Amino acid sequence: MKKIVYPDYKNCIANVPNSILKYYGVGLAGDSLPLLDAQMKKPYKNVVLLLLDGMGKYILEKHLAEDGLFRKSVKGFYKSVFLSTTTAATTSLLSGLQPCEHAWLGWDCYYPQIDKNVTVFLNTEQGTKIPAADFNVARTFTPYESILEKLDKSGVETRHIAPYLLRDERQLNIDLICKKIKEYCDEPERKFIYAYWNNPDGDLHSFGVEAAETHNGLTHIEKAVAELVASLEDTLFIITADHGHLDTAGVKIQNYPKIMDCLERMPSLEPRTLNFYVKPGKEAEFENEFNKEFGSKFMLMTMQEALDKKLFGDKSPEHWHNNFRSMLGNYLAIATDDLSIFFDDDFLKSMHGGLTEEEMIIPLIVMEK
Repeated sequence: MKKIVYPDYKNCIANVPNSILKYYGVGLAGDSLPLLDAQMKKPYKNVVLLLLDGMGKYILEKHLAEDGLFRKSVKGFYKSVFLSTTTAATTSLLSGLQPCEHAWLGWDCYYPQIDKNVTVFLNTEQGTKIPAADFNVARTFTPYESILEKLDKSGVETRHIAPYLLRDERQLNIDLICKKIKEYCDEPERKFIYAYWNNPDGDLHSFGVEAAETHNGLTHIEKAVAELVASLEDTLFIITADHGHLDTAGVKIQNYPKIMDCLERMPSLEPRTLNFYVKPGKEAEFENEFNKEFGSKFMLMTMQEALDKKLFGDKSPEHWHNNFRSMLGNYLAIATDDLSIFFDDDFLKSMHGGLTEEEMIIPLIVMEK
């Protein structure tokens, strides 16, 4: 069993956007991050926030030199949210809300309004390419206001750079992202720039933590950003990650028929943290079967126990999103070691979403130019 790190909603990625809002004098959605507040003391022309998906502390220190730009610019380490996954963490970064408030909880979420598990970012039925609905399910049932929208409304200029904003995501790479950031920084207006890049996460999923492809990709990112930062003036440049990664083995939940027989529907969320809708009267059987198969690698608890532990946020129930509780089921299984339980045959080499130190601890990197 690996070291377990529980979320801290006073010291996590959900606090970062509130520091940005605080800096510009705009109303906060929650607590700010003291670690970042301490870096935001001057009236910079540009504030840039670059999210590098998956570049947790473990990955940063494994692949990048201690005297390189990223590691020597680390101001401290803090935590992801739970689940430690892109869906939950980037939504917290864009909204300033905790997962219990925004309800974008994992790669696949159950939406009771349409009685389907939906792959949130793709708007497809879980495990398929079939559209979940003729509208965007997550944005319809779990909408939120982003900090970019809040800043725009208050008169602060904003810019947004990300692959998902393009019709063809292959148009963008880290070099083009850096070029675009430079163009925006050179514009005369005072502004906030948010940029997202989907690596090293993509390389980690495909090749694993130890792979040369992962190492080469991350060192290229650092080189590209270093060249960009050297060219800037009057800019505060912030880099963080949404979560970390670790290599895992994989199994498929459908290959455990005694567990599946206890379920009302397929589990959802993530292969490192699964929620279960267990049939009434089957609870004891489910607990016994799951713990027999996975008790050494996963921590099983009732969903009420998970809520009592405030895993999804420290807000009281009156502040929860009105869909949050109905999306969860009645049991939660959280990975505590190097195993993932997949919903299909697409086993990825490196994963995130659990509560291990490798997944939960992320860096705050700040450079002033």
